[in-house]
Amino acid sequence: MTQCLFVSDLHGNLDRFQKLFKATAEYLPELVFIGGDILPSGLMALVNSDLSDGSFIESYLIPQFTDLKKLLGERYPQIFLILGNDDGRFEEETIISNDNAGLWHYMHDRKYPYGQLVIYGYAFVPPSPFMLKDWEKYDISRYVDPGCVSPEEGFRSVKISEHDMKYATIADDLSRLIESDNLSNAIMLFHTPPHKTNLDRIDTKGKMIDHVPIDPHIGSIAVRRMIEERQPLITLHGHAHESATVTGSWKDRIGRTRMFSAAHDGPELSLIHFTAEDPDSAERLLI
Repeated sequence: MTQCLFVSDLHGNLDRFQKLFKATAEYLPELVFIGGDILPSGLMALVNSDLSDGSFIESYLIPQFTDLKKLLGERYPQIFLILGNDDGRFEEETIISNDNAGLWHYMHDRKYPYGQLVIYGYAFVPPSPFMLKDWEKYDISRYVDPGCVSPEEGFRSVKISEHDMKYATIADDLSRLIESDNLSNAIMLFHTPPHKTNLDRIDTKGKMIDHVPIDPHIGSIAVRRMIEERQPLITLHGHAHESATVTGSWKDRIGRTRMFSAAHDGPELSLIHFTAEDPDSAERLLI
């Protein structure tokens, strides 16, 4: 059995990271997936003195993962990670450089064969109300939900072309990434959840924008359509912190595809433990 752990939306929380490292040492999984929103926000960096000296990646993640690798030796897992919409893309270069150093596999817009499995990663989310747009992109068209900010507005930590800002879509990206691949043994790591599932609900509490109700579903239509049409084995998601509280479930299913979310709106670490061969036995631990 291919033992796997999945976490997401850690937002630089040191307690959650320490719980992840401890769980990895206890479970000794083959694969660990980290689904974006890894880094602390600017506010957290201001209030946490542990993060005040240099980049969080260089001052914390690299030393901690290096220590874990030394501790576990040959049992050190394959670690697959992406960034999320709350992570500045200017940090991507540092993440990639340590992919090359063997600490992890940076998976945005990439695929990685692992035995009979193939791992895919993709970080972008549809337009949100937030102003950082490094990891936001139009979904299937240039439509933006009421209350959300266009990818052409807000700010970015890295420059992109005006054409990509205006016309690039998640749907087109996924088409290029997946091509004609057989996804029957694919594990796909996303930050966005799929649209209109148990995994993409927010609590709008009847809020309206210009007399228009806010859509409680914030997931990607493109990701949902891909799942419906291509039926990957397992998809992993984050982003919508309160979805499991609102819907009562951290998992869902479309056809044969099992979908899990590790996003969580409480103080605990949400840890999804599953095997690639028997995803129906997956469990969520709040630790």
